[in-house]
Amino acid sequence: MRLSYVDNPPNFTNEDDKATLERVKARRGEKGLLPLDLALLHAPKVADGWNSLLGAIRGKTSLPDNIREIAICRPALINQAWFEWKHHAPLLQDSESFKASPDKFETVQQLHPTSAGSLDKREWATLRYADAMTRDVKVSQSLFDEVKALFSEQEVVEITTTVASYNLVSRFLVALDVGEMNDQAPEFTSQVTNPTSTDDRIQS
Repeated sequence: MRLSYVDNPPNFTNEDDKATLERVKARRGEKGLLPLDLALLHAPKVADGWNSLLGAIRGKTSLPDNIREIAICRPALINQAWFEWKHHAPLLQDSESFKASPDKFETVQQLHPTSAGSLDKREWATLRYADAMTRDVKVSQSLFDEVKALFSEQEVVEITTTVASYNLVSRFLVALDVGEMNDQAPEFTSQVTNPTSTDDRIQS
């Protein structure tokens, strides 16, 4: 990582920070703290808010696993957040829908899929909605109408917050190279580039 990680376990003396640490550990369970946590815990209050938000996104929505993980994996792929992809692609593949039709994953791992392939209508709409939010921010009215026709209003809010949250996650991971995976793209992504990068062009 471009910064140091906090010690594992962190040596907090402040009681609020200790409480934050316990909440993060409780969400992670037996697998323990991830490199992401050890980066975020440089700023315990930020880590606490992050833990609360992502805990809700991951475990407290009404979305089925396949829809939630498509909404997570697309920002990971587009933003080249391989740490995020490594953790969530297997969860998508393990969802009931994708285990029943494994070739669905071929569409999800394409940078610019032009057809749904084996994805059902809800999965295909979620993929394109996540792509529009990630690439363009603005979502066309026609695409939004399609999503709204396929999901309840609660689900639309949950999908939207999931995509937005994992754009946050992916950008944090890539900017700091959390997990040292920026240069460890999966083989299938050899065609993935980021033509929208403005690193060399922004002067302000």
